[in-house]
Amino acid sequence: MSKQLIDRKEITIRFSEVDSMAIVWHGNYVKYLEEGRESFGKRFGISYLDIYSNNVMAPVVNMDISFKRQVKYGDTIIVETEYVDQQAAKLIFNYKIFRKSNNELIATATTTQVFIDLDYEMLLYPPEFALEWKRKMGLLKA
Repeated sequence: MSKQLIDRKEITIRFSEVDSMAIVWHGNYVKYLEEGRESFGKRFGISYLDIYSNNVMAPVVNMDISFKRQVKYGDTIIVETEYVDQQAAKLIFNYKIFRKSNNELIATATTTQVFIDLDYEMLLYPPEFALEWKRKMGLLKA
């Protein structure tokens, strides 16, 4: 079993994020996942700036969100972001979003990002910096 890398990011729902039914508009969940990835990247040393400093980018190419419950203005949510280890030249994350007040599961999601070079060409093999990061995190043997 591989090592689990998980980050938890707390977000308070803002008024601008709710719709006419006073619940969070579904499109805002994309932003919450982004905030989860940003928090994960800063915590574990693989932020977008870290990636870009290695002359690589990692756009999202797939996203799947399953909504379980609604959240409202003023609620606080926890975005739990878990790295899914695999050998391909991509980053996969699983998410669980919880309501902080009662730990109720609000949504689950998965995103996939691929590594591309600065000419927007997809990389077929993981870039060296990503392999080094995996070694540092204990996901690959030295």
